[in-house]
Amino acid sequence: MAKHDLSTEELQALDNKFIHPWESMESVGDAERTVLERSDGIYVYDSDGNKLIDGPAGMWCVNIGHRRKEMADTVSDQIMKLGYASPWDMTNGVAPQLAKELAKRAPGDLNHVFFTTGGSTAVDSALRFVQYYNNYRGKPDKKIILAQEMGYHGSTFLGGSVSGKPKDKNFLDFASELVHHLPCPHPYFRKPGQTVDDFLEEKIAHLERTIASLGPENIAVMIAEPVLASGGVIVPPDGYYPRCKAICAANDILFIADEVVTAFGRLGHWFASEDEFGFVPDLITTAKGLTSAYIPMGALLISDRLIREFTEGESTGAYFANGFTYSGHPVAAAAALKNIEIIEREGLLDKVRNDTGPYFQQRLRELEDIAMVTEVRGRGLMGAVDCINAEGQDAAGREIAYEIGARIDAHCQALGLIVRPLISMCVMSPPLTIEREQIDDMISILRQGIERAQEDIIAEGLWKPK
Repeated sequence: MAKHDLSTEELQALDNKFIHPWESMESVGDAERTVLERSDGIYVYDSDGNKLIDGPAGMWCVNIGHRRKEMADTVSDQIMKLGYASPWDMTNGVAPQLAKELAKRAPGDLNHVFFTTGGSTAVDSALRFVQYYNNYRGKPDKKIILAQEMGYHGSTFLGGSVSGKPKDKNFLDFASELVHHLPCPHPYFRKPGQTVDDFLEEKIAHLERTIASLGPENIAVMIAEPVLASGGVIVPPDGYYPRCKAICAANDILFIADEVVTAFGRLGHWFASEDEFGFVPDLITTAKGLTSAYIPMGALLISDRLIREFTEGESTGAYFANGFTYSGHPVAAAAALKNIEIIEREGLLDKVRNDTGPYFQQRLRELEDIAMVTEVRGRGLMGAVDCINAEGQDAAGREIAYEIGARIDAHCQALGLIVRPLISMCVMSPPLTIEREQIDDMISILRQGIERAQEDIIAEGLWKPK
């Protein structure tokens, strides 16, 4: 039976045999998820024909927008030329070219590229490489990983272990003995009367105390997202990352910038670490916008300095026994090269940096006049509108917060906009191809969705404005 012969209800019933990421296991089989059937530009269409603005760009990833014919042609042509090649003892004609293009755009001396299947495996490979590097140097005790509360780094065992979102920890095991989480660098939660500068000094002092307490000889690496994306688009204070990187370097601690979300134009740069935040990491992980999600792919970029310790070292027989069947997949590499070409040809980095990014942030902040909105934050084409923040409240307060997020989501979708609800936060990261008029449409619908949810909970006595 052809896909288009099935009704929405039949598709939803089939879908309930499929366990989704972040699935509530208590209600497996009971969901009625929206079924997306087609897409075009910044829009997707559901199985009932409704047109929706793709507010999250899929999952922070469809950077060049949907339904690009030249991308489809590139993928098709590469499949017909060479659909697969083993990455172990051979290479292909596409992946090396992609590695060259990534190195050319990366900050500092991050010129060595290790290809993976996505963001989670890029993070896992980065952490394994750091362990391998210190073992090779004769420092096997340097194993502790510094990470951040509310950071997110993927779903592999190590990626999940370094992630710091409490809800993601339910009933799962982690390498807890390897990880130390630093306080979230979110200035909104500074103490009453505390300035942002004082908040910054507090977080830096905490890092220094942590290193002294754990011992730099035991700490291998710090991993951080330039903007904590899934934690709620949290932007640390200016200067936070350059100072963290300098402290780590002074203590022989490597620094991984997790740019799975922030690279490839999301903030108007190929990579955000140096151009947006002023520091050069030792390793960078990326995925999502690398191919604009047309084909799954991830990459780990490694400093030449680290690689030289192996190539110029005295030890023999050192090989990095880590990799994937689909590392450097020729079809994915072709998609990534075409993606880079499109971003460059259409001037999308400059557009985000100097036009749509600032305009998006300006329009988002207009929502601060809604009583239920507690904070609006973001950078480039990443934004979050926080409603009745549940931090520090009791269980009843948290339940209300989740209900608010769900209601805003439902109202917005009925009006023609997909948002990504995170508790009571509305997270937005539209395709880089979005125009100002489409941003206006997004913000107009989002305002209506939040205001309607606010009316709901006031009418039901769940909340009232102060």
